[in-house]
Amino acid sequence: MITLVAGLLIGAATLAAAFVTGIFGMVGGQILLAVLLYYLPVSAAMTMFSAVMFASGFWRMVIWRQHIAWRTTFIYVAGSVVGYIVMLFIAFVPSKAMVYLGLGLTPFVGDLLPKRFAPDISKGPLAFLCGVIVMVLQIGFGAGGNVLDMFFQASPYSRHMIVATKAITQLFAQVMRFVYFGSLALEAGDSAPWWLFVIYALLTFVGGSAAGGVLNRISDHSFRQWTKWLIWFFSAIYTGRGLWLLFTGSTT
Repeated sequence: MITLVAGLLIGAATLAAAFVTGIFGMVGGQILLAVLLYYLPVSAAMTMFSAVMFASGFWRMVIWRQHIAWRTTFIYVAGSVVGYIVMLFIAFVPSKAMVYLGLGLTPFVGDLLPKRFAPDISKGPLAFLCGVIVMVLQIGFGAGGNVLDMFFQASPYSRHMIVATKAITQLFAQVMRFVYFGSLALEAGDSAPWWLFVIYALLTFVGGSAAGGVLNRISDHSFRQWTKWLIWFFSAIYTGRGLWLLFTGSTT
């Protein structure tokens, strides 16, 4: 059961996440997921997270629909389907420590690669590979946004194309994750009230709309720099949190 204080804090995190994600694409989702994991069991947190981020992504897609890279989107979704089929054979709910470590450590994979091998999502085979990897990470660790950012950071796309294409590619992923974790949450009796989903979805529309003006004013260079710094910032926090949970055995 979600208390009033927890509900308000999740609402504030939802608004902030929609605003930040509306500017940078995926970073804001990490804020929301961290708050949800603190107050809810993993399966319930993932279900709520998927529903809220679907609403957020849908609204970004509507706002920036003219900037979507459709070829990349279709190839990425095909890879996501393959990744989802693979994960259907593994009934797996990660521990909170694994979720935090997965969120924190994955961005460093891209940084360790030589620039000539940088994963560029605008290239067809790499878009497919990205879809497979991110779907597996989203189900296995709860989120794959950092890896997705890694592929987009290496692409030649403008900030508007990155935000728009990320939004539509993640709609499919959010639905698949909602179905996967939603069934597990129902089995465990961890489901949240339906009206909370509606309230939080409306908050994403507010935050996403407010972010549009900021995205229009910043440059592509600033967009990429800020995205990278924010990813590193949250990665450090989540890695530390995951290590703390792992070594102390705590579940909160």
